[in-house]
Amino acid sequence: MNRRSFLNSSTLASAGMLILPSGIMAGTSSPNNKLNIALIGVWGRGQAHYDSIAHENVVALCDVNENFLPDALKRFPGAKTYTDWRKCLEQKDLDAVVICTADHHHAFIANWALNRGLHVYCEKPLAISVEEARVVRANWLTKKDKLATQVGMQRHADPNFNRIRELIRDGAIGDLQSATAWGNRQLRRKAYFPAEGAPPAGFDWDLWLGPSPVRPYNPAYFKGSSGMNCLEWNMFWDWGTGQIGDMGSHTMDLLWNAVDAGLPITAEAKGEAFNPDVTPVECESHFEFAANDWRGPIRVSWYQGGILPRSPNRAIDLKAIDHGAWFKGSKGFLVADFTTRMVLPFGGDADLSYYKPRSKETQLPPVGHFQKQWIDACKNPALKTACDFEYSGNMIEQLLLGLVAYRVGKKLEYDGAAGKVTNAPEANEFLSRKYRDGWVLNG
Repeated sequence: MNRRSFLNSSTLASAGMLILPSGIMAGTSSPNNKLNIALIGVWGRGQAHYDSIAHENVVALCDVNENFLPDALKRFPGAKTYTDWRKCLEQKDLDAVVICTADHHHAFIANWALNRGLHVYCEKPLAISVEEARVVRANWLTKKDKLATQVGMQRHADPNFNRIRELIRDGAIGDLQSATAWGNRQLRRKAYFPAEGAPPAGFDWDLWLGPSPVRPYNPAYFKGSSGMNCLEWNMFWDWGTGQIGDMGSHTMDLLWNAVDAGLPITAEAKGEAFNPDVTPVECESHFEFAANDWRGPIRVSWYQGGILPRSPNRAIDLKAIDHGAWFKGSKGFLVADFTTRMVLPFGGDADLSYYKPRSKETQLPPVGHFQKQWIDACKNPALKTACDFEYSGNMIEQLLLGLVAYRVGKKLEYDGAAGKVTNAPEANEFLSRKYRDGWVLNG
C-alpha cells in the first residue's frame, strides 16, 4: 500500500514498542509525557472530547460563551480560561489544540496553531473555502514530520473503511472507473434571520462572528441540542458549507479512503436556484481525476439533499441508504454505507472467480480509537493519523470546488498545483472569502 497504510505504526503500537521522546515536539510538555492541551470550544462537539483528553493535561479552555466554561472547569480544574482563541494560543506551555468551534473559525485556528508549533485536532470541515484548505494543508506539509494533525471524521475508524479500500485496490470489481457518494439530509433555510433580542450575558457574539461579516444576533441560530447545534447555522455561506462540510465530510471520506484521488482536474455542478444567503440543499457535483500509480482516470460524484445517483442494480433502493457510496469497476459494483458493503459482479466474471480475498494476517489493521490515534502521533512522530491535513485538505478542497462550480454554472478546468480555475476567471473569486478587518488567516 502507500502512505495510507498503517501497518508499521500499528505493529509497533500493538507490540508495546511505542517510544516517546523526552519532550513532546512542541511546547513545554510535562515530565510524564502527557500533552498540554487547549480545548477550543468546550460545548457541543467539545464535550465529545472530554473523555479522550482527560488522560492528558488540559491546561487551557476557550469558548466565546463564558457560560459553558464553569462546567468544563469541573472536568478540568486548574485550566486557564479564555473567550478569544487568539489569546488562548499565546499560552506558552501548550503542546496541542483540539478545535471544536463554529466551522468558519476552523482554518484560522488550525493555521495559527501550526504557526506556533502545536499539534492540531480539528473538527470537520477543515475549511470552508478552497483557499483556506490549501493554506492549512501547505502549512502542515512543511511540518508534517514534527506535528500530528487529524480532522474529526471519526467514522473513518470503522473497519468497513479499510475493507472497502482493500476490495477496490485488490480488484474485486475489476479496474476502478468511477465512484459516487451521496447524503439525503435536507435542512432548508430561506435567508439569514432578522435581529431578535440580545445575546445572553457572557456570550460574545462579535467573537463568534470572528472573520465573517457582521450579522445581527438571533437565538434561532442556536436552538438545537448541544450535539446538533451546528445544523442551525452551518448552511449559511458566512459560517459553513451546509451538507458539503457536514455529512459530506463523513460520506466522501468513505469514498476518498478507497480511491487516492488527489485534486481534480475538472469540476461541474448543478442544483436548486442559487441563494446568496444559504448554501444549496439539492445539488450534485462531478469531478474528473487523472490516473495515478494504480488506476486509470476516474470520475467522482457527490449528490446531496435528496438528489440520488442512479442505482447500479434495480434490486438496490438507494433511498434506503441515507448516506452511502458506490464504486463502478470493469467487472462489477461495490455499494456501501459506513458499516456495511455489498459486491455486485457482472458479466462473464459474475462468480467472482478472479478475485482472491486477503487473509486476516494481510488485512489493513484497525485504526482503533480515533482521537487516541492523534494523541499517540503527537507523542511519537513515527506514527501517522488516518485523516491528516493532507488527506482531509485534498478531500474538502474537491468538495468546495464543487460549490464554486455550482455558483458559476460552468464546468471548470482546475490547476490543482496552482489552485486556479483556468477556463473561467470569474470562478477564482469564489475560491476564497473576504474577512473582516483585523482577522488574518496566517497569524
